[in-house]
Amino acid sequence: MALGTHDLALFAATVFVLSATPGVDMAYTVASTLRGGWRQGVAAAVGIMAGCVLHTLAAAFGLAALLATSAEAFTVVKLVGAAYLLYVAWGMARAGLKPPSAATEVVAPPSLWRTARQGFFTNALNPKVALFFLALLPQFIAADAPDKTLAFLFLGGWFIVQGLLFLLGLIALVTPLRRARSRPWLGRSLNLGGAGLFTVLAAKLALSKP
Repeated sequence: MALGTHDLALFAATVFVLSATPGVDMAYTVASTLRGGWRQGVAAAVGIMAGCVLHTLAAAFGLAALLATSAEAFTVVKLVGAAYLLYVAWGMARAGLKPPSAATEVVAPPSLWRTARQGFFTNALNPKVALFFLALLPQFIAADAPDKTLAFLFLGGWFIVQGLLFLLGLIALVTPLRRARSRPWLGRSLNLGGAGLFTVLAAKLALSKP
């Protein structure tokens, strides 16, 4: 038992299954990789994990409990998150609808900082992630743990490291597919498809319940 936790093998298996489940984080990482290569994918993954750091701290210090008990707070956060996903979808749609310029066939990807920032907000503004951390982590903390806050931080750190490694592996698998970038029509199709996917995810988030 490490730092008042237990069943770490089961925790690792749970984190893997959750990481491999398609969702906003995976979709954003794949879309960023296809648009700008492995550097963009890594920037997206780092931004997403920075959001998980925020959720870990919220769970460890009880802030996530507010979302679990206050319907109003949950509604505000989910609507802000849905609006941000729509903003990301709009940016991808604009890139998909923009015809290739005479000077270049491919629209330049956004800066690494902007990609990381968008990854952070797509994760941080999702109240479902906060509630997930609040619900999952306590199951692997012993009732007699000497410092439950430290146990929360330990499990959250584990989740972040393992989740980042999974996304890096995903990026390595997706990067070769970026050869399609040499075909402008396919690049635009990927942007439009991504815009549609993020619009659907935004709708699901907006309609979700605590």
